[in-house]
Amino acid sequence: MDEGEGEASADSDKTAALRPARRAPYARNPVTLAGMASDPSAPAAVASTANSGDRPSTIGALRASGYAERTVKQELRENLLAGLSEGRSMFPSIVGYDESVIPALERGILAGHDIVFLGERGQAKTRLIRHLVNLLDEEVPAIAGCELGDHPFRPICARCRSLVAEEGDSAALEWIPRDRRYAEKLATPDTSVGDLIGDVDPIRVAEGHYLSDELTIHYGLIPRTNRGIVAINELPDLPERIQVALFNILEERDVQIRGYQIRLPLDLLLVATANPEDYTHRGRIVSPLKDRFGTQVRTHYPETLGDEISIMDQEARASTGGRPVRVPAFMKEILAALTAELRRSPQVNHRSGVSVRYSIGNLETVIASAMRRAAIAGEPEAVPRVVDLPAVLAGSQGRVEFDAIEEGREEEILSRTSRQAVLEVFRRRLSGFDFAPIVSRFDEGLEVETSDTTPASEFLRQFGEAPGLGRLLGRLGVEEESPGVAASALEFALEGLHLSRRLNKEGADRAGAVRYGGV
Repeated sequence: MDEGEGEASADSDKTAALRPARRAPYARNPVTLAGMASDPSAPAAVASTANSGDRPSTIGALRASGYAERTVKQELRENLLAGLSEGRSMFPSIVGYDESVIPALERGILAGHDIVFLGERGQAKTRLIRHLVNLLDEEVPAIAGCELGDHPFRPICARCRSLVAEEGDSAALEWIPRDRRYAEKLATPDTSVGDLIGDVDPIRVAEGHYLSDELTIHYGLIPRTNRGIVAINELPDLPERIQVALFNILEERDVQIRGYQIRLPLDLLLVATANPEDYTHRGRIVSPLKDRFGTQVRTHYPETLGDEISIMDQEARASTGGRPVRVPAFMKEILAALTAELRRSPQVNHRSGVSVRYSIGNLETVIASAMRRAAIAGEPEAVPRVVDLPAVLAGSQGRVEFDAIEEGREEEILSRTSRQAVLEVFRRRLSGFDFAPIVSRFDEGLEVETSDTTPASEFLRQFGEAPGLGRLLGRLGVEEESPGVAASALEFALEGLHLSRRLNKEGADRAGAVRYGGV
């Protein structure tokens, strides 16, 4: 589910680094939401004008057009109500939150509150925030060249107040697209007041301005996102002095920079994310700032294997290996069950959690292992099998944080959890299935060897005529038979029988190979 939280830092660092020259063309934050604003599945917000050719170009023309003045929170509320009335999906790529998180978020928007999302990593907090951009109008008018995107009817910066006083209704406008009305910052201990609020620009001082002159200020991320949405990821990581400055600008509406006080009635929606334990722990968040958030939205991990699998299918990178890839449903269930088992495990650090990205990465790993086997063996399609699971555990071990007391036992815990996941899916899928014909073959001396490079045809050849294979595939929901899928289903059955203590399993002579035999 978040879109992950980490990808925001690079964009926000670019934002903080920008400093437009004095009287430069309008250049606010450059954070771009790739694929979001142009996503055809995203809900369309209400446009400010009928078409770009009819847009007013001066303040006077805007007044004459009857343009309705709205705050950003009113804009979000009205566009959300319009979308709900029309039955549109307002958060199309979010899975599993329809009855829990999304209603709470919608209520917060309708109430006009600033919002904080509380949840462990990998719970789509940042993705939810980025979806809010699609609730903004497609474009809004602003005074041309303004760093703060001032509203034409109520400018707040010194430059625009002076400009409107001089030029009146003839002052020029520009139209700002909604993706430029969003700024995102990953909170870090080295974040400064200048990054978020602003600082004195020495170049402007050198040009002859007094320090007390408002025009000497280089505004930070928050003022530059006036009339937009500001997102701060991992809010508790901000130092207390920055939190106090943040509260001051949002609640008291004044900014103190180098001892000079400037009043800026900013119009914005503040959205933040935090780990629940950090947010509630005394001392990590100053109380006035915590009180500023009117709505608290608690996120969670997928509550069903079906939701976890849907997210895996949606987010996993498509293979480009030149061969078709078929991932049996039971293999996806095993990966989803592995993640669910780890989230329940007392050995795992629940403060950090087990991200949905863990499941996504594991799916990509088993596909990669199957593609490697297909390339080596010359198979026509890549089909993941149970024998690919060790590659998953080896490649993802560092992504799960264990309690300190379990140090050195990580591999053992992951292996045991993997076996539990396979057995859980085996029992759910094949409970009551008659394995007697297969088990009897092993009791008579049959031994089957497999590895992550064993071709499906070679694996199946060791059985000769596999009794009950057709019924097994039908029970597993396999509609189109192929050697790869048949081998995957049969290998899954053998592993389940071994974990049920009906077959024996031991290491074979080759590295990474295993051999199944009778008990």
